[in-house]
Amino acid sequence: MVVVALAPLAAAGQVNPEAAQGPGQAAPYKYEVYAGVAYSRFRQATESYSGLLGGKVQVARDWGKYFQLVASGDYYTVGTGHANLPSPGHPSIYSFMVGPGVHANLYGNLSGEIFGEVGGEHTGGEGMTPSISFAGGFGGGLTYDLRHNFAVRLAGDRVGASFSLANNTPQLAYSTHLTWNARATLGVVYRF
Repeated sequence: MVVVALAPLAAAGQVNPEAAQGPGQAAPYKYEVYAGVAYSRFRQATESYSGLLGGKVQVARDWGKYFQLVASGDYYTVGTGHANLPSPGHPSIYSFMVGPGVHANLYGNLSGEIFGEVGGEHTGGEGMTPSISFAGGFGGGLTYDLRHNFAVRLAGDRVGASFSLANNTPQLAYSTHLTWNARATLGVVYRF
């Protein structure tokens, strides 16, 4: 009688090897760091450069096979386009964003990702008030695995932020206007 009562308990304690996560089910690395050269469209100031070059750094934490949390920072300061303007100014943009991401293997060494992001963006050198804005956007990219821990990534996103017109005054109530900047990056990924 005692053996029959303990049988369900013993059966519940057994391990089923087929139910354990295999190498293809779990992410082999939990973290990745991405750094690269970046371009941002500059729409906050119409009397300035049309785009800015800079850099981007991103850190991601994977949870399972598909999901990750992404934090990134970028800084743009080298002006491109509209160099014939009499005084294009010395604009700069930096932003810090965080958000969720989804990534998956597409074919062989090629994988894709999409992500959403929220944070803050600062525009400097253009006399804007306020110069810091809440920002948010979405984006995606393609990653090609080169070796064990290294990969190359081409990514793009679109970030919306609200800034005032250049040299805004209290008479205009520092009214803000939403602008969307398209951004692109090309860089190296290191996973660990």
